[in-house]
Amino acid sequence: MNKAELISEIAKQTSLTKTDTEKFLNALVSTISSSMKNDEQVQLFGLGTFKTITRAARHGVNPITHKQMDIPAKKAVKFKASKNILDA
Repeated sequence: MNKAELISEIAKQTSLTKTDTEKFLNALVSTISSSMKNDEQVQLFGLGTFKTITRAARHGVNPITHKQMDIPAKKAVKFKASKNILDA
């Protein structure tokens, strides 16, 4: 399901217009993104939890040249699905 299909389905189920539904979905994504940038955890009951983690710096190997390379530390987003989603 892509974004347009998701918007259509939500609009149908909530009797909102597609424009209002798209504004809501964009605001939701923007809010979750802002929270992730501030290292805040976002918990949506029935869906799951989004949180940021820090991956440590490590050594890796370039698969083409087989040379050692350093992979820097970085932040990543982790999503843990709720029990409702996992059971479905």
